[in-house]
Amino acid sequence: MLKFIKGNLEQIDGVTIYPIISLIIFFTFFVALFIWVMSANKEHIKKVSNIPLEDDNNEIQP
Repeated sequence: MLKFIKGNLEQIDGVTIYPIISLIIFFTFFVALFIWVMSANKEHIKKVSNIPLEDDNNEIQP
């Protein structure tokens, strides 16, 4: 099956650019995410991380 896909893709002009574009998008996303995590407000991170542990009094009880 891989030979079938590879054989068909080799016939398309300019198909070699797609893996490069995919790698650039992937790398850019994770670099941006890393920068955001390192520069995020630590108080906001603490507040958001405690949300699952908080007791919510507004819950609808069946």
